[in-house]
Amino acid sequence: MSKTIKKVVITGGPCAGKTTALSWIQNSFAKSGFKVLFVPETATELITGGVAPWTCGSNYDYQVGQMRLQFEKEQVFYNAAKTMKEDKILIVCDRGMIDNRAYMTEEEFQKILGLMNLNEVEVRDSYDAVFHLVTAAKGAVQFYTTENNEARIESVEQAIDLDDRIEAAWTGHPHLRVIGNETDFNEKLKRLIAEMSGIIGADRGPFEIERKFLVEFPDLSVLEQQSSCHKVEIIQTYLNAPAGEELRVRQRGEKGHYTYYMTSKRPISDVKRIEVEERLTQNQYIDLLMEADPAKRPIRKTRYCLTYDNQYFELDIYPFWQDKAILEIELQDENDEIRFPDEFKIIREVTGDPEYKNSYLASVMHG
Repeated sequence: MSKTIKKVVITGGPCAGKTTALSWIQNSFAKSGFKVLFVPETATELITGGVAPWTCGSNYDYQVGQMRLQFEKEQVFYNAAKTMKEDKILIVCDRGMIDNRAYMTEEEFQKILGLMNLNEVEVRDSYDAVFHLVTAAKGAVQFYTTENNEARIESVEQAIDLDDRIEAAWTGHPHLRVIGNETDFNEKLKRLIAEMSGIIGADRGPFEIERKFLVEFPDLSVLEQQSSCHKVEIIQTYLNAPAGEELRVRQRGEKGHYTYYMTSKRPISDVKRIEVEERLTQNQYIDLLMEADPAKRPIRKTRYCLTYDNQYFELDIYPFWQDKAILEIELQDENDEIRFPDEFKIIREVTGDPEYKNSYLASVMHG
């Protein structure tokens, strides 16, 4: 059996429940057969050790050190995981490198990435999934406290602002989930475990529950001004596949930096399907293009990823449509309520409509 190593991030605003969540993750995924490794929160380690933005020469000096240490720690854990005897390993990062973006200017963040010979796409998408736990200051303010973490100093207002900035920093990741305070804390953590299980394939296998809507072509300039919206470019190519299965490769990224994936999908219902995603190198991706289905044309689209009211939407803009677009949302349960941003004018739901599947559009555009 081949070894599976998944790396995820648990992030969020101050007093969001991360410490307790990590304990739940250990218990839940150990029972599912995973060896669970935890990369400790770097900021807490440094600040409690005396290295902080206010003790260094500047916040920028501190952030350089924190990002370098975070990167090295994750490399150590990943390399160690490859040597372990277990077949299924889950690496859980208590915050990831993109969190740092919320604590400095965009110019500083890009400068540090440059110093480290990294780019935003490869760093952000190096994690298989990101789970943002919303601060108690939003929706559960009676439970907000700074007493259980000596590195935490934020007021309620500062906590809300920081939560927003962290969520915006991760927007654009292909698998971002926002876990809010709509329920009590135990239910919040149960939802986290359920979301993680669905993405990494624990117990019931990897699955995707998705609903899809045809919308009027939006005002893109309004979307692009929002901090909680991020634009990525996608090219997906369909491969020859067995009957009943969809197989595709995807190039995803921006500004000349890309990550590559192969995905197989098998429908269970109009809304739910088994989905297995595998990260590819650029060379593997290029090799697989030779297996492209000749009856289908590669689909190019611009995807706007945006968070709204603890939901993660993906808006796909196609070059061959000037009057409409497709809005998608992945759900934990197919009966979950969807709260749409005001920017979108829904024409109708097209979940399960074969004429709005990308594989069908690829066939039509080929013709």
